[in-house]
Amino acid sequence: MEDVSDPPFRILCRRYGADLVYSEFVSSEGLIRDAIKSKKKLEFYPEERPFGIQIFGGDEEAMAMATEIVEAVEPDLVDINFGCPVKKVVCKGAGAAVLKDVPLMVRLTKAVVRSTHLPVTVKTRLGWDEHSINITEVAERLQDVGIQALTIHGRTRAQMYKGQADWTKIAEVKNNPRIHIPIFGNGDIDSPQKAVEYKKRYGVDGIMIGRAAIGAPWFFARVRHYIRTGIDPGEPSLEEKVQVCREHLLRSVEWKGERTAVHEMRMHYGSYFRGFPEAKALRQRLVTAATAEEVLRILDSLLVAEGLPA
Repeated sequence: MEDVSDPPFRILCRRYGADLVYSEFVSSEGLIRDAIKSKKKLEFYPEERPFGIQIFGGDEEAMAMATEIVEAVEPDLVDINFGCPVKKVVCKGAGAAVLKDVPLMVRLTKAVVRSTHLPVTVKTRLGWDEHSINITEVAERLQDVGIQALTIHGRTRAQMYKGQADWTKIAEVKNNPRIHIPIFGNGDIDSPQKAVEYKKRYGVDGIMIGRAAIGAPWFFARVRHYIRTGIDPGEPSLEEKVQVCREHLLRSVEWKGERTAVHEMRMHYGSYFRGFPEAKALRQRLVTAATAEEVLRILDSLLVAEGLPA
């Protein structure tokens, strides 16, 4: 969730009921080189807790040193990303690339566990491709070196985000009598109904939600309401969406400066106003706005057009 799960976004997700939030993934090499962008990703608001910092890398020494840097800012846990499928990460031998070398994955994990007193968790995929699905072995071996929980995305790296996530393989890990750590499922959870159904059907301890929350931090509140009542409250009102979007933008400007904030907010607008009349034209106006003031004027105009106070 690079350039997505930053502090302004995470604090909104926590407000709407997310139990635990994670940082954008942070390069271990970037941290030990003292790269400004990597160090910035370690910052968080106290009200985000419980909060985990996610790191990635392919070198044991770098991962150990990065973990010590992470521990110094006192998150609640350290998470290792062994699942990112994007080329720029995989080409560096990190993220999902490590799925091709389970002994290396074990050594990297052990290096992190030994470098911190914090709980260490892992996020990964089923395997590199359909011919090398090794998640059961991975789960057992990572548990043996001390991880406290495992999140599994139900696709291989070769699938990227295409096709359907296979939760039966996640259930196999959960039902493995050797496994005693919590197992969390991830992939294709795009409705409250599916969140509840998948948790019950596959027996996982919890669910990680990623893409469904982009431009929709209230998704967690919808899931919670459905768990309590069996009723999906649906999307918030236009007034609430505009209010949340405005706060998201202003917090982002405060956190990272106007130019970066205006640029990175663009990935959220399509979801913020999905289903709105003439949504495509609205999104085009928002993504081409050059300043925060211009975005705010567009948002105010939506309310005025509906006879609501701006």
